Amino acid sequence: MLSKKTKYAIRALIALGERYQKESVNISFIAETEKIPKKFLEQILLELRNAGFLYSKKGAGGGYSLLKDPQEINLVQVMRLTGGPIAQLPCVSLNFYQRCDECKEESTCGIRDTFKDVRDATLKILSETTIADLIAKEKRLAG
Repeated sequence: MLSKKTKYAIRALIALGERYQKESVNISFIAETEKIPKKFLEQILLELRNAGFLYSKKGAGGGYSLLKDPQEINLVQVMRLTGGPIAQLPCVSLNFYQRCDECKEESTCGIRDTFKDVRDATLKILSETTIADLIAKEKRLAG
């Protein structure tokens, strides 16, 4: 399940992606239109800025804008930055590996083997899906 932080980060990136290479967007506007608590959004945007996804401008006319093209930001990057592991089990995580306490032998564990396949399929979809793809999908679904 996606954490609220990850979901809000994706929503904010979509909002900024829809205005890519246009004016900066004020935090209050994003918070209001995307229904994200402003204080929480400030933390998320700061984290995204520090990771090189966003540019921020202070003062009148200031706000946030995408530093990268929405086609260059994939969901796996955002999820790893804001939510941690992609894998549903710690024993199959690529970046947050941890042996399961109840596991007798990893090499013969059917659960582990199945969830490796789930992880691989999930990683494929998330790494191939960009913010631009989500923007296009939302426009298509809106009709």
